[in-house]
Amino acid sequence: MTAILSETSVSASPGNARVVFNCLKRDKLAFAAAIFLLILTIATLAGPPLIGDTAAKLGLRQRNLPPFSFDHGWLFFLGADTLGRPILARLIVGAQNTLGIALAAVVFSMLTGGVLGLIAGYSERWYSQVIQRVADIIMSFPSLLLALIVLYTLGPSISNLIIVLALTRIPIYLRTTRAEVLELRERMFVSAAKSMGAKPLRIVVRHIAPMVLPTLLTIAAIDFATVILAESSLSFLGLGIQPPEFTWGAMVANGRGYLANAWWISFWPGLAILLTTLSLNLLSSWARTMADPQQRWRLQSLRKASR
Repeated sequence: MTAILSETSVSASPGNARVVFNCLKRDKLAFAAAIFLLILTIATLAGPPLIGDTAAKLGLRQRNLPPFSFDHGWLFFLGADTLGRPILARLIVGAQNTLGIALAAVVFSMLTGGVLGLIAGYSERWYSQVIQRVADIIMSFPSLLLALIVLYTLGPSISNLIIVLALTRIPIYLRTTRAEVLELRERMFVSAAKSMGAKPLRIVVRHIAPMVLPTLLTIAAIDFATVILAESSLSFLGLGIQPPEFTWGAMVANGRGYLANAWWISFWPGLAILLTTLSLNLLSSWARTMADPQQRWRLQSLRKASR
């Protein structure tokens, strides 16, 4: 969500923050997505310290407890799993692991791909071609299959999971950055910097990189949802982080054998994955429209229609 708002701030100065907020309110789906992500962020940051070890505490008396009951406390409102652990507490703690892994993978892939893309786009030396060919090799493999092979070989762990997820996303940022740099390096401000004696490193860091960053932040906001789905898929297959740690994908996998008589064990974490990725996509779409002057009229038409 922070990446999305950063992209919007490129086209809206701090003085126009109220205008941006009003446009967000008039897009009902985007506004609902922003509220959901804000609540999720607060719960992820503040929830685990308040819950403590409740998410891992066994309670066989509450085994497969159905949802929508306050008889055992508010943490059991969404029911309990096969070991009597409250699903709501596990959703909050699992969100910290799921979102943390996805955020680390996205940041790592964006930084690595962005730096390599700047080098490949501005430089015309031999290593520029090497970088492009390595990116082509990575993209030639299906990302999920590549992750399965690497994790099966190296073993499932948080560090390996982050590296694998980041590795499969690096070519996207690399190729996008390179395409942007190839266009920007021909502009007049780059020629002016060269004529004033600026070195290539200074031109790339001070003049080109700031103009590429908004595009990378927009891609990162969209890619965040993709990485969450990829991490959940790997955890569902048992190649994510291992017990006692868990993620939403691992929670879905734990309840797949009880869908007939305890559907809520898999349903709630699956719904959390669905709502999170949907909200990220909706808010990213709104941010792209808001940042594009040629498409902003769509939001302005919503503003006029609401009057």
